[in-house]
Amino acid sequence: MAADTLKSTTGAGGGAAAVRRLLLDNGALTALIVLVVAMSALSGDFLTTDNLLNVGVQAAVTAILAFGVTFVIVSAGIDLSVGSVAALSATVLAWSATQHGVPVVVAVVLAVATGVAAGLVNGFLIAYGKLPPFIATLAMLSVARGLSLVISEGSPIAFPDSVSHLGDTLGGWLPVPVLVMVVMGLVAAFVLARTYIGRSMYAIGGNEEAARLSGLRVRRQKLAIYALSGVFAAVAGIVLASRLSSAQPQAADGYELDAIAAVVIGGASLAGGTGRASGTLIGALILAVLRNGLNLLNVSAFWQQVVIGVVIALAVLLDTVRRKAGAAPAAAGAGSGGGRGKQAATYGLAAVVTVAVVGATSFLHNGSSATANPKVGLALSTLNNPFFVQIQSGAKAEAKKLGVDLTVTDAQNDASQQANQLQNFTSSGVDSIIVNPVDSDAASNAVKAAGKAEIPVIAVDRGVNKATVDALVASDNVAGGELAAKTVAEKLGGTGKIVILQGQAGTSAARERAEGFAKGLKAYPGIQVLAEQPADFDRTKGLDVMSNLLQAHPDVQGVIAANDEMALGAIKALGAKAGKSVQVVGFDGTPDGLTAVERGTLYASVAQQPSQLGKIAVDNALKALRGEKVEETVKVPVKVVTKENVSGFSG
Repeated sequence: MAADTLKSTTGAGGGAAAVRRLLLDNGALTALIVLVVAMSALSGDFLTTDNLLNVGVQAAVTAILAFGVTFVIVSAGIDLSVGSVAALSATVLAWSATQHGVPVVVAVVLAVATGVAAGLVNGFLIAYGKLPPFIATLAMLSVARGLSLVISEGSPIAFPDSVSHLGDTLGGWLPVPVLVMVVMGLVAAFVLARTYIGRSMYAIGGNEEAARLSGLRVRRQKLAIYALSGVFAAVAGIVLASRLSSAQPQAADGYELDAIAAVVIGGASLAGGTGRASGTLIGALILAVLRNGLNLLNVSAFWQQVVIGVVIALAVLLDTVRRKAGAAPAAAGAGSGGGRGKQAATYGLAAVVTVAVVGATSFLHNGSSATANPKVGLALSTLNNPFFVQIQSGAKAEAKKLGVDLTVTDAQNDASQQANQLQNFTSSGVDSIIVNPVDSDAASNAVKAAGKAEIPVIAVDRGVNKATVDALVASDNVAGGELAAKTVAEKLGGTGKIVILQGQAGTSAARERAEGFAKGLKAYPGIQVLAEQPADFDRTKGLDVMSNLLQAHPDVQGVIAANDEMALGAIKALGAKAGKSVQVVGFDGTPDGLTAVERGTLYASVAQQPSQLGKIAVDNALKALRGEKVEETVKVPVKVVTKENVSGFSG
């Protein structure tokens, strides 16, 4: 009787238990399905073919990096250097092929060899030097990024056309980055499941001491594991640079964190011993779907970071629950053929369920009328700088006045992220796009795609190279730099010692303003430049760099800063000297900068009137949308603001 009751109970709940077990065993896949369904329900633009291909392209670089990181994490290690190694490998390729005439095939081999070399150094420091993986790869992160900047001299290098095709499409619709991602994913899956080194990764990650006692040459295997991570990082760097048509020395900054997140979301354990390539791919797709969907839903750039962090935490929490519930570990190569068949069936079932649910939710968008207001996308290089915040404010005020639906994105000074955002604008069918490029070369491919879709594009503050825009709304950074140099030189009476705080290496604004400083100072041979150091357009770094320079050059008499934020940091470092024995000139005319001008601590700021830039950009976007004639270049005058005229100035 008791046995019959138990059997009946088990049978009744068997279906629910099976579903629960399926969800627990495939937490990342469940999360991806939920995200796809939610985004499909919330945005009618998400399910378009173009947008789904965008998601694939945007996941490609992170996924390729993450496949390499999977090897490391499965073996209970960590690799923080993959983003910097990717940038270094791409820089080596572009530098050798375009500036030194090396055949492209050889240059590609050199780029991959660079990744292998970086990985071998990591592996040697960890296996033979006994450094913790965190420390060894953190050091390589800095070394590789520094070498990339040294080789490129802080400027992007054009990518060879023959390699740039990796960023194109096949047949006019299938993106090559997606194909490369799939190929590298298959390679990673094969290595993990079918090779001796793959089995070694699981053995080392499960119990390194036991692996050593069983005869496994752990140190040699670690060398190979980190070398493999370097290979995947090099391939990711080449794909990324191909998309941007240039090797950016600051490319892939922070991508190592996305790669690690993708691996962990995909079911791998940071303690080692578990993980598979399919899970890593799903983790990368989750991050790409999330960013793409939040862009389409016009979620604030600041809130996007919060949402992504919460989703990562929830995904890992789900994995923890799965493990506590006794779900099967995600260890590739450990399962039988039947287990692999079951996994394939699970993915097939998930695809069918997703298509069915998504198809049902698509009816939510049928028959919905489009908004009568024109839709304009504004892609800013960063919102972590008062100058660009003012551009946004001017654009928003004008958009509200004219009845324009304005969507603003923040690239956080990441050229690749901005390319993704521009692609999202194009696929979501905005009526016009305003772009403030992180880098003038890197934005070209995305702007060309918008042009093919017959979407008018207005560039603001910085132009776009190798692509046609309807108008450029900007002040002249070079001319502004000359004005800054002239202002400080005349204040010092034509003779004196100065230092220059440069902007973020690799950005067009930093290059152009530095060019203007150099041109302006040529007219004043009595001005001696004691030092030129980058402070990355950041106030805190401006404070630190100026404090350091004062130790070496206490007799400095003037400072030129490439923006007001660095100038304000320099003023803090100078203390009582600012505005008295040391004259400081900034750039941008931000509210904080103008306040310092009023107080007399900042002698002058070369003001670009950023609010006017935003306002005029929106006006021209509407004109271009309506087919009205717009000027090819709309110049907003720069103005030197000092204590004498600051009261009458409005940015």
